[in-house]
Amino acid sequence: MKSEVRTVALRTGISVPCFIQGRLDPTDDGGMPLLLLHAWSESWGSFDRLIASFPSQVLVAPDLRGHGGADKPEIGYSLEDVVEDVVALLEALGITRAHILGSSSGGYLAQQLALTHSQLVASLILVGAPLSLQGKPPFANEVNSLSDPISENWVRESLSWYRLLHTVPPSYIEDRVRDGLAMSAAVWKASLRGFFEAVPPTEAGTISTPTLILWGAHDHLVPRQHQETLSERIQGARLKIYEQTGHLVLWECPERVAEDVKLFLTKLIKGA
Repeated sequence: MKSEVRTVALRTGISVPCFIQGRLDPTDDGGMPLLLLHAWSESWGSFDRLIASFPSQVLVAPDLRGHGGADKPEIGYSLEDVVEDVVALLEALGITRAHILGSSSGGYLAQQLALTHSQLVASLILVGAPLSLQGKPPFANEVNSLSDPISENWVRESLSWYRLLHTVPPSYIEDRVRDGLAMSAAVWKASLRGFFEAVPPTEAGTISTPTLILWGAHDHLVPRQHQETLSERIQGARLKIYEQTGHLVLWECPERVAEDVKLFLTKLIKGA
């Protein structure tokens, strides 16, 4: 399938780069796109190893507000604001319905999208996604002390917040460092605050979208009890646990994630 990175102007007032693979055809149910939502401090490039496992899947992967090459306004980082960006992106691309995969906080965003715009969401795949981000995380004070220019050493050290049990290619790590350096101190702070000040989506309402939850058994940020609660709150959700894997399931096991997603979507399409 052909792919491109297109800059998309949104009705919310910002423009974002968006990776697009395949032809976006709203009349083709079999070609329904898989929308990839990246984690806080990353970019759509964090999905590049996953994308390699989907050569025949229609894919859409934007940089979210303030991240990567997206516009970086001073305001608009609440969970609801970023969801509205995603809705505006789908509108701009003529997508009326999509499967949604969110990694880490991108999965929190995906939950909110399914809650408030369920008509757009055919299914959810939550990869290392939290049940709740309320309350300041342990590194919030460190982030709040940031000032421009962001130190490369600090960004590298910040990656140690996430324990890795599998080998991750050094080039992939370097790309994530570049993602961190692409953000201003104000965006680091505002985007994190937007998550921990939001009401958790599954506490604000009911999500009934078909859902696959993938979680690493050694995730020290998102406890197992929270994942079990998340799967209970989303009717019919399936929780699959990756042993010997930490919080960053997407970083550690992209090929395995791809296999599980393909199986989930195949069964969903067939109505199994």
